[in-house]
Amino acid sequence: MTSSKTSERFLVLIPAYREEGRIGRVVAAIAPHAPVLVVDDGSPDGTAEEARRAGAVVIRHTVNQGKGAALQTGLRHAAEQGVDFVVTMDGDGQHDPADLPGFLRARQDEHADVIVGSRMGDPRGMPFVRRMTNRFMSWLLSREMGQRVPDTQSGYRLYARSTWPHLRTEQSGFAAESAVLLNLAAQGLTIGSVPIRVIYGDEKSKIRPGRDTVRFFRMLRDHRRQVRDGARGLPSESTRE
Repeated sequence: MTSSKTSERFLVLIPAYREEGRIGRVVAAIAPHAPVLVVDDGSPDGTAEEARRAGAVVIRHTVNQGKGAALQTGLRHAAEQGVDFVVTMDGDGQHDPADLPGFLRARQDEHADVIVGSRMGDPRGMPFVRRMTNRFMSWLLSREMGQRVPDTQSGYRLYARSTWPHLRTEQSGFAAESAVLLNLAAQGLTIGSVPIRVIYGDEKSKIRPGRDTVRFFRMLRDHRRQVRDGARGLPSESTRE
C-alpha cells in the first residue's frame, strides 16, 4: 500500500505469540486499508491460522524466539517487498487500527525516522502503577536520548527503512522497546510521536513489574557503558573476546 499524499509503500507488521481469539479482529480491522504481515512466534495455539483467515500474510517460527526475532523476520520480508516503512502493532487488541492514519500524517509532515504512539496524553484506563512507571522511564530515556518521547514503552510505532539496520538488540521483553530507541537516537535518527488511544480489555499483561524494572536499569547501564567505551575508542563488552 502507498501512504496518503506520498509515494512511500508500507505494511503493518504484527509480531504475535499466543493471540488466538484476538489476532483475527485486529487483522480484519486493518486489512481493508493496509497490507498486514503477522509473524507468529511459535504459538502453540491457532494464532497463525486465525490471522491468515482474517487476511494477513503469515510467517511462522517453528519455536518461540522472542519479539525481537519476530520483528527481524518481519523486516526481512518487508525489505524483500520493497516497502519504505513499517508500522508495528501488538496482536492483543490494545492498539487501535483507527490510529493508523495519524502515523501516516506524521510521517508526511514531520519526516521523522521513527514515530512512536503515545498513550500518555489521555492515559485513563491504564493501570496506575504502569502509568507512573511509564512516565518515569519515558522521562529518563528522553533525557538520555536528547529527544522527548512521551511513551517509550509503546510498541505501536512507525519505522522508516533507514532505521531497520539498527533495530536489533540483545535485550528482551520490556527492556527491548527502550533499547531500540536508545540505539536509534545514538545513530542520530529522529524520533517523533503521535497520540493513540489506550485500549485495555481482559487480556493478561505480559509485563512483570519487578523483573522488567530490573532489566530496564541493567539495559540502561549497559547502554551507558557502551557509549562511554565508544567515546574512549574501546570495544564494547558484546564485541570483546
